[in-house]
Amino acid sequence: MGQEIASEKFSEQDYQHFQEKLLENLQGLKCLLSQPDFGVGSASIGAELELYLIDQQARPLLLNKEVISRCDHKQLALELNRFNLEYNLTPVPAAGTPFTRLEEEMKYAIELVTSQLQEEQGRALPIGILPTLKRSDFGLQVMTDESRFFALTKALQRLRGGMFCIKIDGDPPISLRSNDVTLEGANSSMQVHFRVNPERFACTFNALQLVTPVVLALAANSPFMLGHKLWHETRIPLFRQAIDGRSHDECDRGLPSRVDFGNGWVREGAYELFAESVRLYEPILPVVSEEDVASLIKQGKTPKLNELCLHTGTVWPWNRAVYDSHDGGHVRVEMRALPAGPTPCDMVTNAAFALGVAKGLQEQMDEIIPAMPFTTLARNFYLAAERGVNADLMWPDLNRVGGLVKKSVLSIAEEIIPIAYKGLKELGVDDKEADYYLVIMKQRINSGMTGALWQRREFQRLVRKMPDHAALTRMMQRYMDYSAENVPVSEWVNRDER
Repeated sequence: MGQEIASEKFSEQDYQHFQEKLLENLQGLKCLLSQPDFGVGSASIGAELELYLIDQQARPLLLNKEVISRCDHKQLALELNRFNLEYNLTPVPAAGTPFTRLEEEMKYAIELVTSQLQEEQGRALPIGILPTLKRSDFGLQVMTDESRFFALTKALQRLRGGMFCIKIDGDPPISLRSNDVTLEGANSSMQVHFRVNPERFACTFNALQLVTPVVLALAANSPFMLGHKLWHETRIPLFRQAIDGRSHDECDRGLPSRVDFGNGWVREGAYELFAESVRLYEPILPVVSEEDVASLIKQGKTPKLNELCLHTGTVWPWNRAVYDSHDGGHVRVEMRALPAGPTPCDMVTNAAFALGVAKGLQEQMDEIIPAMPFTTLARNFYLAAERGVNADLMWPDLNRVGGLVKKSVLSIAEEIIPIAYKGLKELGVDDKEADYYLVIMKQRINSGMTGALWQRREFQRLVRKMPDHAALTRMMQRYMDYSAENVPVSEWVNRDER
């Protein structure tokens, strides 16, 4: 969805032509993946960091185009709503000190965007959902003026055949209706990309699926929406409901959502996920290129697979396969479930923990999968989003003695810390680097403190002294200060008590 398009209107012929090209792309990908040397290379890590633009009262600033115009930085990109921006971090080798490099670039990105908001006394902030948002902060008037965003809204409206409805349990529950997709723009994430050799894709992807609920609970940072105290990671139900293109009839018939945790374990490799995306989901942005995929492959060149990349960009599983044509082409896993914030060091710690555990569990996945029904794993994911570190999940016996055991998120996390160390070592991460970030994760596990819990606790303390809206604002001002100091969220409680 980062690709700009020229039109918002499409004919039936456009959809038919796009579908034909999409199938050609899929066949081309199959040919590429059958080549023994395709995508083989050292593991690398990248990330996309989404940021809010806010003023001193923690209210959104509708200035994303202005910021990009002011600094003209090639790694900045527009997001759906005018108060959000994305910074695409430079991919780094997994060996050595990748997480330090990512953390430093995240700090640079936040400082860069903040420096462009001095006139407005504004700043860039990493947070899953800004608690001070109001209902008036949504609607077509806040949508970024780019054809692709308006085209997306029209396409999903066409599929859905009605308004977008949001219903999320909470204190109190929230119920919203919208004619457009700007409610989705409340979500900001830190998306992790991990390059994988094709022959290791299935076990790597499955291991990341397995650990995602645990990491999500530990990373939770989105407990408020429009003043309602909702899920610890409210982004998960909000994104799914705000952009789900299924009609009521399709929901009743059990057709899968474009936003989901997945439809099963991967058995062979990346091709399965691309084929599933093409076969299960109707195209919504039928923009056709002139690329002759078969001819390029015959010539030994790497096609861009424009239609396949555009289509998979309009299907949003929480972990997904990505094809990239650069440097001879490769595939990677994109982790999309983790929120932005609270700090660069926290976000990088989440990535280090997830990738370390996934790497450390790769060889066991063939034994774990038979003992973990995918429906149980998906339920773990939504429980983790709803309850955060208070969730109890079903977890496999990694000592291979029994089947599934009900455990708390924190006990699971403590159990798999050694696996994260092992996995990071296998990736070639320096010992000091691995120890630094996993100690931060240990501190978070021991304290039980996440961004979501800190927000809830601080709001509860403040609301005894002032109205709700004032408490949310004051809480966010404190969050802004702590986030700027880049101190792990597990240490925020100690600062509160000073």
